[in-house]
Amino acid sequence: MSNSKFTRRGVLRTGAATGAGLALPTIFTSSAAAFTNEPKGPNVVFGFNVPQTGPYAEEGLDELRAQQLAVEHINGEGDGGALNTFSSKALQGNGLLGKKVTYVTGDTQTKSDAARASAKSMIEKDGAIMINGGSSSGVAVAVQALCQEAGVIFMAGLTHANDTTGKDKRRHGFRHFFNAYMSGAALAPVLAKAYGTDRRAYHLTADYNWGWTQEASIKAATEALGWETVATVRTPLTATDFSSYLAPVLNSGADVLVLNHYGGNMVNSLTQAVQFGMRDKIVNGKQFEIVVPLYSELMAEGAGSAVQGVYGSMNWNWQLSDEGTKAFVKSFGEKYGRPPSNSAQTCYAQVILYADAVARAGSFHPCAVIEALEGFEFDGLGNGPTLYRADDHQCFKDVLVVKGKENPKNQYDILEIVEKTPVEQVWYEPDHPMFAGGELGPCNPGE
Repeated sequence: MSNSKFTRRGVLRTGAATGAGLALPTIFTSSAAAFTNEPKGPNVVFGFNVPQTGPYAEEGLDELRAQQLAVEHINGEGDGGALNTFSSKALQGNGLLGKKVTYVTGDTQTKSDAARASAKSMIEKDGAIMINGGSSSGVAVAVQALCQEAGVIFMAGLTHANDTTGKDKRRHGFRHFFNAYMSGAALAPVLAKAYGTDRRAYHLTADYNWGWTQEASIKAATEALGWETVATVRTPLTATDFSSYLAPVLNSGADVLVLNHYGGNMVNSLTQAVQFGMRDKIVNGKQFEIVVPLYSELMAEGAGSAVQGVYGSMNWNWQLSDEGTKAFVKSFGEKYGRPPSNSAQTCYAQVILYADAVARAGSFHPCAVIEALEGFEFDGLGNGPTLYRADDHQCFKDVLVVKGKENPKNQYDILEIVEKTPVEQVWYEPDHPMFAGGELGPCNPGE
């Protein structure tokens, strides 16, 4: 389409997304064609699998709030939220294909085995036709594979590792959240401008696949601009005391500490680094700096004043001024008394996007839903023009670079948006080396 921001092979630099995807998929199924958990009665069941315990529990709670809000809006309850601004108008606020949406929940515990077990239970015992959620890439990869095997759709929550839509991608898995490569591509130029190109970085990295790909991505992006990597040290996801990992940093010759941590890990490691006086040090004739590549509002709130002046990247922020953001923030704030996090926003968007695909397809059949989502262009959910790329099921949109505010007005006014990095800058081709390997494979309708 001539006025589309996206093309099949790349990104144009002018124009706006059209809300395309209104053409119905070519895959249709008769009522006699069975598929996993085909809804027979008056309800259809969604499965919300989030960390309700463990180091990412705060993120999980906010995801669950947003998922519940999305169900209300699909069913016609509340003010409709971002359904009022969404470019697709397939959802009418009267349920989904004549059925009321209900949901069940599970606790991932931020553990792959627990997440698979809870998703499996929701699919087999509760009849969930889709699974949404998670705040860990290890969990996302595990649950995505399970959903592929079971024949249901997985609409990932907060998963940032390149692998989710790289070597571990699956036909039944879709990711709205941005990834580690995009964080590096957006963040590195801002860091070089703020701190210079002659810097020496020390990485502390959560020891699982998100941490590994985040480390690789920010390392590659900063080294391309002249930074040197002094050391990369892995830390257990279960760690709460990082003092033994922080002690060697100032003796390493590094003048930047990169914390590839998330959730409670990031809160603890950043807070302890600031308590150690790292940001007051002069190393190599430069002010010592700390970088947090992946931010969330909840993490920033937990770390308090320790985030002041610290750069990072985000998928979305409640302070954006587009109509989709304002509609979602209003609905969420009125219901829960606080602004939503970016993990909440991505789960809300994913639930809406799944339901919209069902409505556009006119079917709950997973193959029809997949075709409706692949290559879908949309706007109005809070991230601006967005493409669900068919090649790998990764969403492409603008990426935010943020930093902690020096003088916050209240407990929610913690981060400021430094730059809205255009999608052109974070775009990559499907065969990029960081995403090599893996195949989407065929649709599996189950039995």
